[in-house]
Amino acid sequence: MKFTPLKTLAASAVLCALSSTAYAATAAKVGDTEFTYGGYIKLDAMWSDYSAGAPAGTDVGRDFYVPSTVTVGPDNSSDAVFDMHARESRFNFGTATLLDNGKTINTKIEIDFLASAPGGNERVSNSYAPRVRHAFISYDGWLFGQTWSNFQNVGALPEALDFIGPAEGTVFVRQTQVKYTTGAWSFSLENPESTITTGFTTNPQGIKSSSMAVTDDASLPDFTARYTHKADWGNLVVAALARQLTYKVGAIDADETSFGVSASGMVKLGEDNFKFMLTQGKGLGRYVGVNVAHGAVLNGDDLDAIDSTSGFVAYQHKWNSQWRSTFLYSFFSADNNTDLLALTGDPTKSSQSYSANILYSPVKRLTFGAEFKHAERELESGNDGDMDRLQFSVKYAF
Repeated sequence: MKFTPLKTLAASAVLCALSSTAYAATAAKVGDTEFTYGGYIKLDAMWSDYSAGAPAGTDVGRDFYVPSTVTVGPDNSSDAVFDMHARESRFNFGTATLLDNGKTINTKIEIDFLASAPGGNERVSNSYAPRVRHAFISYDGWLFGQTWSNFQNVGALPEALDFIGPAEGTVFVRQTQVKYTTGAWSFSLENPESTITTGFTTNPQGIKSSSMAVTDDASLPDFTARYTHKADWGNLVVAALARQLTYKVGAIDADETSFGVSASGMVKLGEDNFKFMLTQGKGLGRYVGVNVAHGAVLNGDDLDAIDSTSGFVAYQHKWNSQWRSTFLYSFFSADNNTDLLALTGDPTKSSQSYSANILYSPVKRLTFGAEFKHAERELESGNDGDMDRLQFSVKYAF
């Protein structure tokens, strides 16, 4: 058995963070299999001021920006809160094995600790359960397992301290799939899931919130197709999605076709870059905006799909070899059927956010940063709310 020490193998950079480059180091080589590991440790400290009262401390929106968690209502309930955590820290492990036929089979598994049920509390242990981000096999153009949806272009995500950054404006989904890539084209069959508005609830302030049912009754997988064009100036990705929205409860057996298109990419501007995305579709639901709007409304025995448009633009400027900044605008707009408001209550009509950061890397893998984000959410009735967040982060990639 042959073992190669870490220091004798060059570390190779791979894109495994959401909006920045992390590193995978070759730990060992045994026979024809090379083992790698990587990830990062990240501290986030956030001061957030909500115009209509802060979400509960256990709300996911307190860990990172989730548009649907921006509270709406009277401005006289303004509330500022401070949070600190290291839950975004992650670890990945991979293998690459040279087979007898000369081809290579690869595997990867990655975990972090965000958006998972707490394993402890913040009083003593601050323990959190790990969650699977990626777990897949790739071989000869095929990919089997869980990873980013083929409908999403991860390479278009700007560098931000927030976990996602342009949360309302980007396609953002990881799920189980079978994907085939040939040249610039890739196609996938992915796990189906529908989010359906089934009614509404009213809080003590009289604000109506749409009730959501999550169903897994589709008879077909979600289908995506994607084309990637790469050039010296940058890249352009065009992706399409087709899927079936379903709701099968009791005597109700309803379904509706959903489809969408997304264009995104990156343009190099010397040392700087410009990134963008524009997505439009019918019934996209959970695929965009971290599910800020549902896929469809249950109207009797039928489903009425919700149309939406979303996108973002981001410009990153390199001040010098150690300092850089990203300036970002992100938006989401839903075309709700106002004839159904008696059924849906007061759904989200729009969401938008602006952010700017300053990042300092004294050495390549260590980054200190500060970021300001202003976010707004408006309901169909005109009820709205906003959030101002100042975030400080320290991150070391290994």
